[in-house]
Amino acid sequence: MSSSTPLRSLNINNINPHVREAQYAVRGELATRAESYRAKLKKGHPPTPPDESLPFDKVISANIGNPQQLDQKPITFFRQVLSILEYPPLLENEEVLIKSLGYKQDVIDRARWLLSEVNSVGAYSQSQGVPGIRNSVATYIERRDGYPSDPGSIFLSAGASSGVNTLMNVICAKPETGILVPIPQYPLYTATLAVLNARCVPYYLDESKAWGTDLSAIKTAYQKAKKEGTDVRAIVVINPGNPTGASLSPKDVRSVIEFAAEEKLVVLADEVYQTNIFIGKFTSFKKGLRDLQKEQPKKFDNVELASLNSISKGMVGECGHRGGYFELIGFDKEVQAQIYKFVSIMLCAPVVGQCLVEMQVNPPKEGDPSYPLYKKEYDGIAQGLQKRATALFEAFKEMEGVICQEPQGSMYLYPTITLPPRAIDQAKKEKRAPDEFYCFRLLDATGVCVVPGSGFGQKEGTLHFRTTFLAPGTEWVGRITEFHRGFMDEFREE
Repeated sequence: MSSSTPLRSLNINNINPHVREAQYAVRGELATRAESYRAKLKKGHPPTPPDESLPFDKVISANIGNPQQLDQKPITFFRQVLSILEYPPLLENEEVLIKSLGYKQDVIDRARWLLSEVNSVGAYSQSQGVPGIRNSVATYIERRDGYPSDPGSIFLSAGASSGVNTLMNVICAKPETGILVPIPQYPLYTATLAVLNARCVPYYLDESKAWGTDLSAIKTAYQKAKKEGTDVRAIVVINPGNPTGASLSPKDVRSVIEFAAEEKLVVLADEVYQTNIFIGKFTSFKKGLRDLQKEQPKKFDNVELASLNSISKGMVGECGHRGGYFELIGFDKEVQAQIYKFVSIMLCAPVVGQCLVEMQVNPPKEGDPSYPLYKKEYDGIAQGLQKRATALFEAFKEMEGVICQEPQGSMYLYPTITLPPRAIDQAKKEKRAPDEFYCFRLLDATGVCVVPGSGFGQKEGTLHFRTTFLAPGTEWVGRITEFHRGFMDEFREE
């Protein structure tokens, strides 16, 4: 056999080039190195001493919103119901569940009802999701917004990411298709557009106004893209923001909808952090649209809105169970049928995840046996997140060359960093972006993994990084401040 004969069918040069070009910084090289450090620190089986060559004893994965990896405890009600769903014979002895294991009657009742809806969590559901669960989601949306919701327009999905993938596959009809995406943004959007060989049309958020939506920036980006031959079909809005943590005002929500109506754009509202609010109150795009339709009949009747939610965020944090939903408003019925066909190709969302969606939107209520513990756990998680966000924010305020907006919501802070020229020169020598260089040095020195702003997009000449505030305690915050002080001293001009 010739030495030039390929041994395999696939190599890096002949796979789909759009997959090769896609970037997803949240789980990129930094995250890979962090996992290698975690493996070094972990004792093996049989037990062996941990690697002592590292200057830290624990890796803090502040690069991704993965609450339970960082010791956020699951909600007891949710997991007790799931235990019965996974093993229904537990229902054969309710007395043991109640008297020996501490289950409440509403746990048992909810599990029985869900089993009556799904039959078995090991079975496929309808492609759009279990009808009874979609009814619960519709009831929740009505309660939240004060407007009716149609279960027939709700699709249960494997997290919000799956919903985004579905919608973008349907919208992106050709290489010239463009979607307006906020910068900085969650890289799911640019990565998906890259894979679909469609165009990202970036619009910059206004850092000077707490990362608010700047309508003039949206219009400028839209007009520029149109002149370049891009067929702009949709606008993405992340509210509360990722990575910025900003929460949009009702005025901002309305201005985006008004612009979408003028230009006939689909609004993709990523609202997975809707319960992670520290300042103000969450306003959904569904409510914003319905309010406008009520105030100005007919003008907004044909606005197409897809709003997404997930069990991965909020106080639920059940990322690994992959559950979520999206609601379609104003879509043509034939288009909605094609969306149904697309999700049918994947059969259905994980049924356990669907059941968790039902519990997320329909948790124990005041007067229910499980309510006191649910309320205690839910409030405890919310208060812990706000406490850690505040501690991190206060630390950033004291750090040289760091500017950070006050935490408003979501699970992240996104500070601006100004690095000394010598640090930027060293980054160039190592063929890294300056913020990436800083983040690698931070990880190597402290075990704290964050994501450089270049992974989310940022205005030219600015540097940022994103960190979650999910990790328990505040000791790791001290690691960051101590590192930063040493880093700035190391590269200070002599």
